Amino acid sequence: MNDVIRAGEEMRQLRAEMVKVFIGFGWTQERIARLTGMSQPAVSKQVAKYRSTDPGPPLDLALGQGDAAWLEGRLWALAEDISETYEDAARCTSYVSALARGRKRFTPENVDGLRRLVEEDLRRNAGEPAGSGGEPLRAHRRAYDEISRGLDLPSGTAATPAGPASARRALAHRIQRDRLRGSA
Repeated sequence: MNDVIRAGEEMRQLRAEMVKVFIGFGWTQERIARLTGMSQPAVSKQVAKYRSTDPGPPLDLALGQGDAAWLEGRLWALAEDISETYEDAARCTSYVSALARGRKRFTPENVDGLRRLVEEDLRRNAGEPAGSGGEPLRAHRRAYDEISRGLDLPSGTAATPAGPASARRALAHRIQRDRLRGSA
C-alpha cells in the first residue's frame, strides 16, 4: 500500500515538474493538459503558480545526451516499445509494467536488469523480423547500442544538466518513444 501511495506522490511531483518545463517552452494550457493527462483547472493552477517564479535554465532536448537519468528514460522507452512490438514474446514486459506502476525504481541494479532483458529480447527476435521487414528491430538495435554505450561510460566527466532527474527521464522517455514510432 505504501508503494502505491509513494508512486502516486511521485507522479504528482513529476507532473508538476513537467508543467513547469512546458511553461518554459511557452506551451498552451490545453496542450500541457493533454500531454500530462491533467485537467484544465489543475494545469491552470500549476501555470499560475509557476509563472510568478523564475523558470530556471532551459532543458536541452537533444536525444543524444549522456547523463544517467536521460539514458535511463531512453532505455525505459525502448523496453516499452519492444514490449508493444513483440507483445507476449518480450521478456521485458513485466519489468516495463512495474516501472510504469512505480513498483520498481530507477536504481543501478534495476537499470542493469532492464538492460539484460532488452538485450535478451533483441537477441531472441533477431531471426524473426517484426512488422515491416525487420525495421523495428533495426531501430531498436540502433537505439540500444547508443544507450548502452552511454550507460557504460563513466558519468563523472560531464556537467550535471539542468532540471530534476525525474523530469529529464520522463522527457527522454517521451522523445525516444516518438523517435521509435517515427522510424518504424
